[in-house]
Amino acid sequence: MPFVITSPCMHEKAGDCVDVCPVDCIAKGEDQFYIDPDICIDCGACEAVCPVSAIYHEEEVPPEEQPYIQKAIDFYKTYEG
Repeated sequence: MPFVITSPCMHEKAGDCVDVCPVDCIAKGEDQFYIDPDICIDCGACEAVCPVSAIYHEEEVPPEEQPYIQKAIDFYKTYEG
């Protein structure tokens, strides 16, 4: 999973990340956006434009935000986009 969207996105859902994604890998969930790790090309465009600094490369997700990695995995197990 290259990039992960974390808690600052919860209920914010500004959507700037969706607009800049060149491969359309970001889906809107019930309470936040999620990045599909199977489609993401690891370009970082989403991270650069996030107005709430919610997007991290998986290797840089702060410890308190680690549960959002699993949350994204679980989202894509059931996502029917």
